[in-house]
Amino acid sequence: MPAGNGRADSAGRFEDLDLPEENFYRFLRYGHVLSSLLREFLEESFLHQVCPHRLTRSQFCFLKLISANADLQMGELARSLGVSAAASSKNVDKLERLGLVNRGSSAEDRRATLITASAEGERLVHDYELLKQARLEPVIGALGREKTDQLCDLLEEVCLGLLARDTVPQTTCLRCAGYYRAGCSVEKLQGECALRPRRRDGEHQVDEMEA
Repeated sequence: MPAGNGRADSAGRFEDLDLPEENFYRFLRYGHVLSSLLREFLEESFLHQVCPHRLTRSQFCFLKLISANADLQMGELARSLGVSAAASSKNVDKLERLGLVNRGSSAEDRRATLITASAEGERLVHDYELLKQARLEPVIGALGREKTDQLCDLLEEVCLGLLARDTVPQTTCLRCAGYYRAGCSVEKLQGECALRPRRRDGEHQVDEMEA
């Protein structure tokens, strides 16, 4: 039975909604399963296997952003991740104590503090990506190119449909976890990608990023 076009009453409750088809609940079921599996594997199991430190998801997100960009300023880091300066400083302090990032002064402005990933921090992000590829690529490869393309197209369509109804204004986007692609359709709706890699001196800007 198709879903109805119910309207919200004065209390915000929706009335006159028909029961959705079974596919609606099937989509929700497997959507939640996929989300929880990715979170469990990528943020917990994989990270714990490659990282000798107990990093939180937020701290690792900081490390990935710092690793992808050369010489980020503290204020720029906080704005990109949408957190306060205090929260940004606290996370960077933890990463610095663990030897994963370094602080320095800008040659142009001595008042500006620059943050760069250390060799160990770069290695951690690299090892995380290698483990992720080794574990997930066989599963994706088993689908075959045609099914994978269809799945990605459908996922993109669903994501854009949901984001088009998002009434909360965004200035930066972190939704792809750093798998940036030039011309990203999500970025057009959500604001500039905070994890888009910035060109380093002597390097060309890449269209895709794995961080």
